[in-house]
Amino acid sequence: MVRLNKIYTRTGDDGTTGLVDGSRLPKHHARMEAIGAIDEANSAIGLAAAALSGDRMAEVLHRVQNDLFDLGADLATPLADGEDFAPSEMVLRMVGSQTAWLESAIDDATAKLEPLTSFILPGGSEAAARLHVARASARRAERSVVAMAGQVPVNPAASAYINRLSDLLFVLARLANDGGRADVLWVPAANR
Repeated sequence: MVRLNKIYTRTGDDGTTGLVDGSRLPKHHARMEAIGAIDEANSAIGLAAAALSGDRMAEVLHRVQNDLFDLGADLATPLADGEDFAPSEMVLRMVGSQTAWLESAIDDATAKLEPLTSFILPGGSEAAARLHVARASARRAERSVVAMAGQVPVNPAASAYINRLSDLLFVLARLANDGGRADVLWVPAANR
C-alpha cells in the first residue's frame, strides 16, 4: 500500500528526482522522460475512459491505467548488479502475462471490426477522438522507452507492453466509432 502524507518534498528543487532504489537522476534524463511519457499516456487514457463511462471499454482502459503505473514503477527501478528483471516482493516488474492480456483484448476487439480498406483519420466520435489522442501519446511513450533502452537496461516485458498498447487503443477507437462504421477514411491526395 502506498501512503502519501505530503505531496511536496522540495527534494527536486535542484533539478533531480528520486528513483525507487534511492538514487537520483536529473529530471531531463532519458529514464525520467520515459516515466513522464508513460504518465502522460496514462492521463490521456483516463480522459478517453471518462468519455466511455459505463462502457466495457472503460473497464479495459482502467485496467491499462493500473498496468501503466506498474510500468512506471518498473522503469523507476534501476537494474542492480547481478539482477535480472524478475519481479519480487520488493521489486515491481512488468511480466509477460500483462502483454498477453493486451493481445487478447486486441484480438477480441478486432474480431468485432470489419477489415480496414483505408487508413483512417484520428477522429469520428468524441470517444474515438480521445482514444486516438491516447494512442498517439502511447506511441510517443514507446519512443521514450526505446530511447531510455539506448542508455540503460529496460525490462523486455515493459518494452513489449508499451509496444502493444497503441494497437489496443487503435482498435478501441474503431469500436468507439460504431464498430468502425463511423471511421473517417483517409483519401490520398484528396485536396490537391
